[in-house]
Amino acid sequence: MKKISKIIALMLAVIMAVGITASGAESDRVKRISCSMYESGATGRGFCWYTPENGNTDLQLTPTANYNGSFDGAKTYTGSVTKYRGQYCHQVAVTDLAPGTAYTYRVGDAAKNLWSEACSFVTDDMDGSFSFITIADVQASSDENFAHAALTLKAAVDTLPEAEFTVNLGDYVNDNTNDEWDWYFDNFAFGNNRLTHVPVAGNHDGNITNKLNTFNFRNTFCLDRSDNESLEGVYYSFDYGNAHFAVLNTNDMYPMSQAQKNWLVNDMTNSDATWKIILMHRSLYSAGKNINKPDTIVMRDVLLPLIDKLDIDLVLSGHDHMYMRTAQVYGDKRVENVTTVTETFRGEQTTFAVDPEGTVYIIPSTAGTKRYTVNENAIDPIHDVAEVEFSTRDRGGCFATTVIEDGKLVYKAYLVDDDTQEVTLVDEYAIMKGGAGQSSGTNLDQSFFASVYSSVFNFVTAIVKMLVSYVKLLAQVATK
Repeated sequence: MKKISKIIALMLAVIMAVGITASGAESDRVKRISCSMYESGATGRGFCWYTPENGNTDLQLTPTANYNGSFDGAKTYTGSVTKYRGQYCHQVAVTDLAPGTAYTYRVGDAAKNLWSEACSFVTDDMDGSFSFITIADVQASSDENFAHAALTLKAAVDTLPEAEFTVNLGDYVNDNTNDEWDWYFDNFAFGNNRLTHVPVAGNHDGNITNKLNTFNFRNTFCLDRSDNESLEGVYYSFDYGNAHFAVLNTNDMYPMSQAQKNWLVNDMTNSDATWKIILMHRSLYSAGKNINKPDTIVMRDVLLPLIDKLDIDLVLSGHDHMYMRTAQVYGDKRVENVTTVTETFRGEQTTFAVDPEGTVYIIPSTAGTKRYTVNENAIDPIHDVAEVEFSTRDRGGCFATTVIEDGKLVYKAYLVDDDTQEVTLVDEYAIMKGGAGQSSGTNLDQSFFASVYSSVFNFVTAIVKMLVSYVKLLAQVATK
C-alpha cells in the first residue's frame, strides 16, 4: 500500500507540473474546471472554473473534428465572474451546441492569454443509445485519499471507455475547505476534463450546519438552477437519449420542501421519455448507518409515495458508503412474480426484468476510502427488499456503469481492489421495456413563496409522523 501511495504521489506531481505549465504560474492558474449537463444533453453545457486572481471569463470551443492543436477559429463565449470564499468563480452557460458532436474547449482569460489545458466532451446524438458512469461519496480530507479515490474513476473509464458522462452522487469532500476542493479537482481532472459531469449535492458539499458554507454547490458547478436552489444545493433535470433524469437536492429535506416536490411532479409528468431516473444523495433504501435517522424517516414518508406515483424506473443514491440494490419495490414492498427473459446483449447472456412494476433503488457504495458496515438493525423493510447488500470495507472503491439501448437498460457494479487495482464485477441488473413513457402534463405551483404555507404544514405533519415512526423503530430494535 505504501508503494502504491508513492506512485500516486509521483503521478500527482507530474500532473500538477503539467497543469501549472499549461496555465501559467501557480498564483495565476486556471483550476477546478467542470463541464456539467445544462438543460439538454444534446445542446447545452455549463462550464465553471476558478482563478486566484480576478479576470475575464472566456470559453473557446470548437468541434474536435476541426481541432488540430490550435483554437484558431474556435467560437468564443463570455460569462460572469464572482468572488467566492477568497477566490474567483467563473461560469459560462452554452445552449447552442450541435447534437452528436465531440467538442474540444479551453477556459480562461483571452486578454491575459491565460488558458487551461484542452478539455473535451461529447453531446447526445439522441439515438436512444448511450452509457454513463456513477460514483458516490469520495468524501476525502487529504490529497492522498483523493488520489486513491481517483483510481476508482480511472478504472471506471477504462472499463467503459464509451461512457458519455459521469454522475457523482454527492459528498465530493469532507469538510468543504478550499484545499479539499482543489485536491478533488486536481486528482479527478483526467476524467472531469474529458467527460460531461452530472453533480449531485451532498450534505458535506456545502451545508449551513458545516461552518456556514452556503451556496457552495452553485459556485462549484454551472447548473440550470433557475429558482431551484437553496442555501445548501441545487435541483435540476435534463434529457439524454430516451431517458429523463431528475437530480434532487436532499439537503432540502427537513422534510422536502413543497416547492421541490411540486417541481419533481411537474418535471416527471411533463416527460414522455422511455426511462425515468432519479439521482439523489441521501438514500431511501439503505442498509447503512443513516437509514434509521429521523431525517431519513421523514424523507421516506415524503418521497416514496411520490416515486411510486411517478413511475420511476431507477433511483441512484449515496450517503451510506455501502453497497445495496433492492428488488423491484412498490408501496414500500418487494414486487413479486417479476417476469424475466434472457437474451444476448452486447455479446453477453443477460437476464432482463420485463416491464416490471415499481422501482429499483441502488447505492453503489463509495469510490473513496471511508466505508461503512451493513446495519443489521436497519428499519423494516430494508433487509426484506434488499436483493444485494454488502460492505466494501477493506475491499476497494466501487463504481457502476449503466448502458441504455432503446428499451433495454443494463446496470453493472464493480469493485477496484485497494492494493492491486484489479476490477471485479460484483452485481448486475437489467430491465426491458416495451414502449415509451407517458406524459400527463401536471403544472403545480413550484415557486418558493407560493408553497410556504404547505411547507410549514408538511414540516409539522412530518415531525409528528417521524416521532411515531421513531418510537416504533426503537421498539423494533429493542426486540431483536
